[in-house]
Amino acid sequence: MAEKKIKSLHSTTHFLAAPVFYKIFIGLFLLMACSQSHQKTAKDYLNAAQQAYEEGNYDLAKRQIDSIKIKFPKAFKEIKAGFALMQDVRLAENRRNIAFCDSMLQVNYDTLKVMLLKFDYVRDEEYQEFGDYIPKIYPLSQTLYQNTVRSGVQEKGNLYLESVVVGSNIHHNHIRVSLPEGEYAETLPVTSEGLNYRFSTLTASYEIVRYSGENENGVAQFVYTFKDHPITVHFIGKRTLSKRLSNKEKEAISQSYELSSLLLEIERLKFEKEKSEVLIRYLLSKQTE
Repeated sequence: MAEKKIKSLHSTTHFLAAPVFYKIFIGLFLLMACSQSHQKTAKDYLNAAQQAYEEGNYDLAKRQIDSIKIKFPKAFKEIKAGFALMQDVRLAENRRNIAFCDSMLQVNYDTLKVMLLKFDYVRDEEYQEFGDYIPKIYPLSQTLYQNTVRSGVQEKGNLYLESVVVGSNIHHNHIRVSLPEGEYAETLPVTSEGLNYRFSTLTASYEIVRYSGENENGVAQFVYTFKDHPITVHFIGKRTLSKRLSNKEKEAISQSYELSSLLLEIERLKFEKEKSEVLIRYLLSKQTE
């Protein structure tokens, strides 16, 4: 009797387990089906790219197009359509970049027009293809009577400093500017002929060293940043001479730094605009092939 009861229980267990297993199987099947139905297709990515392009979100559009090639390497129709859309995206992106550059150039040219009122334009037509902008507040004519640091800006925006030592043969080749608290900036030593030169007149001897590019090493920016503080300049050579920079000297260097920054930004914007114009011409030429 007990054996019959046990067999009956086993039969009931199998009978109850069958519908439970069936329900689990159906649930998993439906879950997988729903999951597959929500997976993005190549066409979905293409549509998303088109929408992003129309909204001006060009970075997103390019990412969506790239995803088609990566995730669906055999979706040739969508890949081809994506390539055509990518050309449109690049055209629009570069046209927008040109418009931005034009806008910023106009703002910067307006600023430049006002800023140049503070400068004299100096050019030796026999030796110079491009001239220099010299701050009116501290013209060259005032810089040969004392130890000083003068500044100028070339037409393309490159800033230079020149240290002038009058009446002392210290053979200096670099300078340091410092605050009373100890902060300082220092040029790199300059030994090149034409940038480090000495001469004498009937009344005095002169040492003039020019620092530009890497050799300038952030000295002008330091003076610009701390122009309202006392700044000492040290002329360093076989021995060192020091003096406190006057407000006129600091202001001249600061004006040169500002003009240099503006001219370099203008040159950068012109270069970016030109790059976009070249790329647009290339993309349009590919469309006509």
